[in-house]
Amino acid sequence: MAGIVVVFDFDKTIIDVDSDNWVVDELGATDLFNQLLSTMPWNSLMDRMMEELHVQGNTIADIVEVLKRVPIHPRIVPAIKSAYALGCDLRVISDANVFFIETILKHVGIRDCFSEINTNPGYVDEEGRLRILPYVDFQKSPHGCNLCPPNMCKGIIVERNQATMAKEGKKRMIYLGDGIGDFCPSLKLMEGDFVMPRKDFPAWNLINENRTLVKAGVQEWTDGEELEHILLQLMNTISVEESQLLSVDYCKFQTMSKAPHGALPRALPVPY
Repeated sequence: MAGIVVVFDFDKTIIDVDSDNWVVDELGATDLFNQLLSTMPWNSLMDRMMEELHVQGNTIADIVEVLKRVPIHPRIVPAIKSAYALGCDLRVISDANVFFIETILKHVGIRDCFSEINTNPGYVDEEGRLRILPYVDFQKSPHGCNLCPPNMCKGIIVERNQATMAKEGKKRMIYLGDGIGDFCPSLKLMEGDFVMPRKDFPAWNLINENRTLVKAGVQEWTDGEELEHILLQLMNTISVEESQLLSVDYCKFQTMSKAPHGALPRALPVPY
């Protein structure tokens, strides 16, 4: 299954909650977060909230401990490990941040399953405060997509992944997500690809309202158990289809190689 790329959103897909809200709520900064929510972009707000948590005396260790408690459905980790063991190329495209994502993935033992994590940068500065930056500097170089938040267009990232897939000989993509930001990348998928929107979440609603715009096959899921079952089923379906194509190509090659020199088999039309 080396030809399959599986792309995961993170919040409410790999984990069962929004990691930003989880940290803010668990460390008691919800009221300030809600006060500032309408005044700045989400990504900028999270950087501001990390400053507030630092001022209140919360350390990086406190944030890490909160992240280690994040709820994850018990079948998510086995599903990811199975997909990785079967040879799929697993990647993350998320509007969370690299510090939150890598902390959680390392804690549950699946960081090494992913070849790429595309997300907002995050680092600890010299004062011990977590800084969160936008994936795209939307003040200087806006991405120009009106479907996505200013700091990140997941559709552009999927298109870049598709370009590298072509060079690497990888043919099919499965995309899993839940939020509004996962609709744009769903529109970039090709026939033969699959999108797995979480049922009754924004991406699922948008896909159902705009089904004619989505070329990929659509397979909904509700929880980690369904995610695991459907993901493994899709990977098997793709594997069988690819095997059948290879078999057909091989048979055509054999037929051509046995034909008299300069002749074409009757089953194949002669090109004009």
